[in-house]
Amino acid sequence: MRSLHLVYLLVAWALCGGLRAPVCAQAVPVPPGPFVFARANDHHTTLNFQVQRNLLVVQLRLNGAGPFNFLLDSGVGMSIITSPLLADSLRLHRGEYFRVVGMGGTDTGLLAYQADNVRVELPDVVAPRMSWLVMSEDVLNLSGYVGVPIAGILGSELFRSFVVTIHSETASLVLADPATYRAPRGKRWSSLPLSLENNKAYFTAPVQLNDSLTMPLKLVLDTGASHALSLELDSDPRMAAPTHRLPADLGRGLSGTVRGFLGRVPTLHLGRYAMRAVLTSFPDAGDVHRRIDVPRNGNIGYELLKRFALVIDYPHRRLLLRPNTKFREPFEHDMSGLDLLATGEDYRRFVVLHVVPDSPAATAGIEADEELISVNFLPVNVFSLTQLDRMLHSEDGRVLLLVLRRPDGNIHTATLRLKRQI
Repeated sequence: MRSLHLVYLLVAWALCGGLRAPVCAQAVPVPPGPFVFARANDHHTTLNFQVQRNLLVVQLRLNGAGPFNFLLDSGVGMSIITSPLLADSLRLHRGEYFRVVGMGGTDTGLLAYQADNVRVELPDVVAPRMSWLVMSEDVLNLSGYVGVPIAGILGSELFRSFVVTIHSETASLVLADPATYRAPRGKRWSSLPLSLENNKAYFTAPVQLNDSLTMPLKLVLDTGASHALSLELDSDPRMAAPTHRLPADLGRGLSGTVRGFLGRVPTLHLGRYAMRAVLTSFPDAGDVHRRIDVPRNGNIGYELLKRFALVIDYPHRRLLLRPNTKFREPFEHDMSGLDLLATGEDYRRFVVLHVVPDSPAATAGIEADEELISVNFLPVNVFSLTQLDRMLHSEDGRVLLLVLRRPDGNIHTATLRLKRQI
């Protein structure tokens, strides 16, 4: 039985791309993807996706059943079914088992098995026989963190199969046949070369870390990360923490909370485009197990990628991008200090998972394990978790009147004044 490294970090940090699938530890040529067009004469198709908590959600059918919601994540080398109940209902064949190892190399006691020959369907495309990893327990609770039912993660297989264009403004994907694809022309398009290693895409971008230091950093292209940029300071001795930073819990992994801090890098360059004051996560080295298969400095997530029309072209080893209307939006962090978890059959009940010390929520007297009842006199079930998340990021100085229920049943009100802290 081999080991499987899986770290899934949501909220501020989201997916860090920490899945080590059963592949060898050195870089290997990327195999062709398993997906093909359902009709032989098709060369492209357009699919819709949802954005929930800054994560892309697509719908799949597995072995004729569904559809089921899956996160679309270029930072995961092999797709994962996180719901063992779903896997059991599909009667998937249980192949080789793996131990699941969490942060710092700790043994979580969890197992995952490989299920082969799974038929996967999206509108107009199909993978007749695809391999998946299946978790033995749904410990990640993706549905609670995202706020809608989530059955797992669709990884690099889709990107290896097609040239994938992401239009964040219309929440649509265009899948194109690599053999007939023609790249867009125009002065606003910029191109970056991609390297493909262990089924993931990497590129190098100049990042200004402070007034005197700009470095070319190797970054994972990670559509499954909700943050803008994450940098691992221990990846290069020249990298130093920013002077102005905010201690933060950046997410959760299988072995507990991933801690670190938030800061900003002055500039990040993507081709000809410069992104200013980019909000950046800096996880503590001790809280994140180092991925030794492919050395890298960090990753770029959807909070930054959504500011472009984006062509992810694994077959031709390139990333094409053009700014959209979101390009100049400021990078903002949560301004409340509240970490909410969606519960209930419809994921419209919200429990306070954590309150950041010295945050506006802590000042307002809100505590962990309280249930949110209403916001500004509206019952919370009229909101999705994504809508609440946007509200808590919305405006420095905005005042929200909350009603909460404590674990003992007592009801209390809290006046929450949002504050930009970084």
